[in-house]
Amino acid sequence: MINPFQLLGISDDVVNAIKDLGFENPTPIQEQSIPVLLEGTNDFVGLAQTGTGKTAAFGLPLLELIDFKMNKPQALILCPTRELCLQIANDLKNFSKNVANAHVVAVYGGANIMQQLREIRNGVQIVVATPGRMLDIIGRKAIDFTNVKYVVLDEADEMLNMGFQEDINEILSTTPDDKKTWLFSATMPAEVRRIAKTYMENPTELTMGTKNTGNVNIEHEYYVVRARDKYAALKRIVDFNPDIFGVVFCKTKLDTQDVAEHLIKDGYNADALHGDLSQQQRDKVMQRFRERSMQLLIATDVAARGIDVNNVTHVINYALPDEIESYTHRSGRTGRAGKTGISICIINSKEVGKIRQIERIIGKQFTKAELPTGFDVCEKQLFSLVHKVHNVEVNAEQIDQYIPRIMDEFADLTKEEVIKRFASLEFNRFLDYYKNAPDLNAQADDRGSDRGERGARGIRSSEGYTRLFINLGSVDEFTRGDMLSFICNNAKVSGKNVGKIDLKGVYSFFEVEDAIVDKVFDGFKAVDFNGRNVRIERSGDGGREGGERGERRGGGRSYGGGERRSGGGGRSFGGGDRRGGDRREGGNREGGGGFRDFSGRKREDRGGNAGGGSRREGGNREGGDRRKKW
Repeated sequence: MINPFQLLGISDDVVNAIKDLGFENPTPIQEQSIPVLLEGTNDFVGLAQTGTGKTAAFGLPLLELIDFKMNKPQALILCPTRELCLQIANDLKNFSKNVANAHVVAVYGGANIMQQLREIRNGVQIVVATPGRMLDIIGRKAIDFTNVKYVVLDEADEMLNMGFQEDINEILSTTPDDKKTWLFSATMPAEVRRIAKTYMENPTELTMGTKNTGNVNIEHEYYVVRARDKYAALKRIVDFNPDIFGVVFCKTKLDTQDVAEHLIKDGYNADALHGDLSQQQRDKVMQRFRERSMQLLIATDVAARGIDVNNVTHVINYALPDEIESYTHRSGRTGRAGKTGISICIINSKEVGKIRQIERIIGKQFTKAELPTGFDVCEKQLFSLVHKVHNVEVNAEQIDQYIPRIMDEFADLTKEEVIKRFASLEFNRFLDYYKNAPDLNAQADDRGSDRGERGARGIRSSEGYTRLFINLGSVDEFTRGDMLSFICNNAKVSGKNVGKIDLKGVYSFFEVEDAIVDKVFDGFKAVDFNGRNVRIERSGDGGREGGERGERRGGGRSYGGGERRSGGGGRSFGGGDRRGGDRREGGNREGGGGFRDFSGRKREDRGGNAGGGSRREGGNREGGDRRKKW
């Protein structure tokens, strides 16, 4: 019988290799794309969800088109993360294990660049790379792309989200003009459409399902809780699913570490994966997860890209992503290779609207679920234990020698008493924890108790915080994560002591626990940023809140709400910050011409679209127009 991959045009050597890996039938994306790519004459755009087999969809045709007798780079594959780079390279090595003289090199940051250079010098036909490290190697003039015939941009949408547009431009400028470009992506935002127009000529486009939609094998649920109960809700969901093997997504590195540490302290088998870990640490965490010696992986969006682990049962969104498209990538960690999975969102009552937006984008409806009661969790755990005891594999040869002593130990107990004691070994822990457990489901009147971003962590109380002003914002190229790190590093406080961060254009507000307010002020006494003194004030002092209310002082607008100190001239903060046009917060336009910063120095012209290109800060567009993503 002819193998289905042979019918698609794949050679025997490669087919035998993928059969050893357990590949029997091609996935829909493979079935549709392989014959087209094997022609090698067209540019190509493939849109399909994560977990549908995109690596084999472009990898198998590459192995057929490349001349392995020539030890020079003929294919370049660019991807956004180290994990994905390694995964693609390992897959290609496995696919080509029966192909003589096939060489694949993974080029990524965080690893020894000298080793990577040696592998390139020894001869390579396929280079799999992250953009940053690839540019380093190009800058050393250590690679020649003259013979490159094929360039693959994998996870193109995420590469653009991560700011690799300029890097991609520079890398592709070193490749021949007559190469063929293959672009694969899970979503097709406008930025990916633009890159296709820039680098491709009349590409063949293949869409599996509707663009940007979610995997049909994934169920989507959301739970509405009070912000302060978010961590307790996470634990209850995990406890109600005893066999859970999942990924928990947080927004920032600090949140990721914070949640992981709390779970570990509470006895859960968890660990964190984020960008601050060394490559060795990341590899160790991922190895534990792949081997299932770890039950919960707590990760940021960027760190989790390229996680290709089968049988992930749940994805839990501890905090919703800023970009709706990112939800598709998150949920795609489960329901892979034809399996089913569940994607769960833990939200507060103010975020229900975001769920509706995600529903419209992915074309699937969410189920509003109720968090289980303490009794429900205990019952589920009890019968999970019973099933494990019933189905455990008995090694009679080894255990038989101990049976007489065991029977003697249980001689004074009835069968029912023995069963009760076995069941209670694990059950008592849950009974103690969930005794008098409260209802965590938020009610309709709980809306006022949510405190925005603080609910992203949910491990702290919603009371006892002080709101502070800082004269830095998104025009200083801060994201909320950057601002959190900046505050923690200078004030020497933990991320869990910081509450809501409200990032504006030229200023921001943030909340800290009442007990550490003085420590924050002390930490920022002599801090400067790019030559400018950083100023911290209590929100409301000197009319700071006026920036949000749009009050006029001294005949003009005040950004950050400070009183005008130069009379009617329209200058604020000591005459330093003058903006042309009007500024409508949360609305339309920012600036018209040049403006001055707090110290009076002239800053760049941000009229139009921020120096010639649109600028995205987190979920906002700053420049020509400013739009909320949500």
